[in-house]
Amino acid sequence: MGILYNIGILLAQLGLQVIALFNHKIKLGVNGRSETFRILKKSIQETDKCLWFHCASLGEFEQGLPVFQEVRKQYPDHKIVLTFFSPSGYEVRKNTTVADVVCYLPIDTSFNANRFLKLVNPDLTIFVKYDIWPNYLKELKKRGLKAVLISALFRENQSYFKFYGGFMRNKLFTFEHIFTQDLNSKELLEQIGYHNTTVSGDTRFDRVHSQLSQDNELDFIKTFKNDSLCLVAGSTWPEDENVLIDYINNAPENLKFIIAPHNIKSGQIQKLKQHLSKKTVLYSEKKGQNLSEYSVLIIDTIGLLSKIYSYADIAYVGGAIGSTGLHNTLEPAVFGIPIIIGTHYNKFPEAKNMIEIGGMFPVKDADSFKLIMNKLANNEAFRENSGRKNFNFIEKNTGAVIQIMNHIRI
Repeated sequence: MGILYNIGILLAQLGLQVIALFNHKIKLGVNGRSETFRILKKSIQETDKCLWFHCASLGEFEQGLPVFQEVRKQYPDHKIVLTFFSPSGYEVRKNTTVADVVCYLPIDTSFNANRFLKLVNPDLTIFVKYDIWPNYLKELKKRGLKAVLISALFRENQSYFKFYGGFMRNKLFTFEHIFTQDLNSKELLEQIGYHNTTVSGDTRFDRVHSQLSQDNELDFIKTFKNDSLCLVAGSTWPEDENVLIDYINNAPENLKFIIAPHNIKSGQIQKLKQHLSKKTVLYSEKKGQNLSEYSVLIIDTIGLLSKIYSYADIAYVGGAIGSTGLHNTLEPAVFGIPIIIGTHYNKFPEAKNMIEIGGMFPVKDADSFKLIMNKLANNEAFRENSGRKNFNFIEKNTGAVIQIMNHIRI
């Protein structure tokens, strides 16, 4: 199986190089990986003590961040190397202060793994959630280097738990400890004979809870909202916006809307704006405008959504109307507001939980969105009670970072 995996990795590497000729995002990753070893040689001396954090993409980074921050505090004399596989993580967080070196992870070949670990030689490696690369794990084990997996979430249909999954299954045993999000994941690991596990929960709860202690003020949002009720629609795709547009265009004057699309390319933003009959302004065009006169504000930039949610009375989180995948619902939940999503949420346990407790509401189309939106907008007690359930859910599930840090020793 190992031989087939390595052949597959080499073919995938060639495939990415071909696709990169036609796809900008893939090109960023291919070009970025070609620079990794140069960056590491330039940034790390033989005498440096290092730690290695690896995330697949931006979501895993946000998940691991509270742990990374605590590890950085606890081991200030170590250089931290942070790697990403996806451009959507690297391009957004390449300047993060939690690491000394940020780069792409080279493709998982035996040669790359050996070269990478020879340069970094980490005293501790932290992988987040599921981005598990066999050759890197094999090399970590060969060198006797310590590694842990945090916020792991396993499902019965994964190859680790199938009769043919021995190759991948064995690599899990490289980890000194695995911190799982739920009991089911722990039990699956125990079925294959892996027992160094702790159900620590999801570190994203700690991450979003920390948002409450930060300065979330945005003067332009305060001016825009004024005294109106406000729906913030975050990380929306065109299929989400199709559900929202009719309601927005016919909404009463006391309702305002902030839309933060996932895709902020100018063509997509202008298309969205053209479908809105309410007075609409873009974030990029706000200078010199009296924002309080507008009914809709479109956020055509990144990095502000977490703070913007603090001004919401109701949130809509995109991704679950179509097949792109539900975006982060914990970010608005921590501010104690009700949340509306699409119906494709089965792979998101936090969404299932908030639906069960009555803080989140799935909709399948514009009509069902209108029904729940009217109820939330017109019934203050219902709206506030629903939001409070979400806040309590966040509070109840914090503490993963403490459990992980109590175990980590270098």
